[in-house]
Amino acid sequence: MINLTIIAQLIIAFSIVIVWVFRFDNIVKEFKVYGLSDLTRTIVGSTKIVLATLLVVGIWYPSLVLIPALLMAFLMLSAQYFHFKVNNTWQKRVPSLFLLLLSLFVAAVALNLIK
Repeated sequence: MINLTIIAQLIIAFSIVIVWVFRFDNIVKEFKVYGLSDLTRTIVGSTKIVLATLLVVGIWYPSLVLIPALLMAFLMLSAQYFHFKVNNTWQKRVPSLFLLLLSLFVAAVALNLIK
């Protein structure tokens, strides 16, 4: 299960970097549609990048994984809320749903709920 967990951590981390660094223009548009401020966007983005970094560092220091995975899951659940609030298509909802499920998987493994 360890290898699957590491793969999940890397998928989460790389996805966050791709979206929040290389596709930032889409993030700006989405946060405007959601009615969220630039400050909120900056806080969410910074938090996601820090959590993604901790998930990668957690490959070598597993004790660091649980809290970042749970916080990432919370942020992805929040993303789902905003997608539903503005009635986005499933195509826009699936990425954050996938990352939510991966984050919960990583947290479950960290808690030894899945072995």
